[in-house]
Parts: sequence; C-alpha cells; structure tokens
Amino acid sequence: MTKFNPEGKASLTNGECLHPAMKITDADDAAQYLRDYVAFIQGFLDKKPRQDGMTAEQIAKTNLGYFAGYYDDETRERVELLFACKHPIFGGRDAEV
Repeated sequence: MTKFNPEGKASLTNGECLHPAMKITDADDAAQYLRDYVAFIQGFLDKKPRQDGMTAEQIAKTNLGYFAGYYDDETRERVELLFACKHPIFGGRDAEV
C-alpha cells in the first residue's frame, strides 16, 4: 500500500502529497490514500475553514485531478478513474474537446 505522508510531516508540498498518488494502480490502495489525504486536509480546515465551503474531499479530488493533468494521458485517466476526480478546468477523460 502507498502510504500518505510516510514521514508524518505537519506540512507538505503539493508534490509530496500528490506525486505518490500518480503511481497508484489499485482501487483499494487509492481509497486508503485518498482517505488519509482527506484527513490531512481536514486538519487544516478544522483550524481555518474555507470561505467557499469546499469539503476536504472536494479539495483533495480537485488537487488530484489538476496534478494528474501534468502527466501523460494514461496516468491522468487512471488517476481520474481510481480517485473519481477530474481536472477542475478541463474536465475529465469524458470531457468533450
């Protein structure tokens, strides 16, 4: 299983949060990674809620979809499927071009 934040850092870069997720190929692995990533984000929201009301899960999926856009089509599509996410601007694999 791919561990989110294996070093237990209090603060992470986007790359530290998201790069490991781009390598995940298993649905169970993706589910546990997303769960831990959402919990990490929730910790920040508990201290300082967002004005727009986005949930930790919405933020996580938006970040995953955006970050996957920097990868090849195969990786992007896999990430979109595994994490049920899409690019916040360009949409997902089913978006019309």
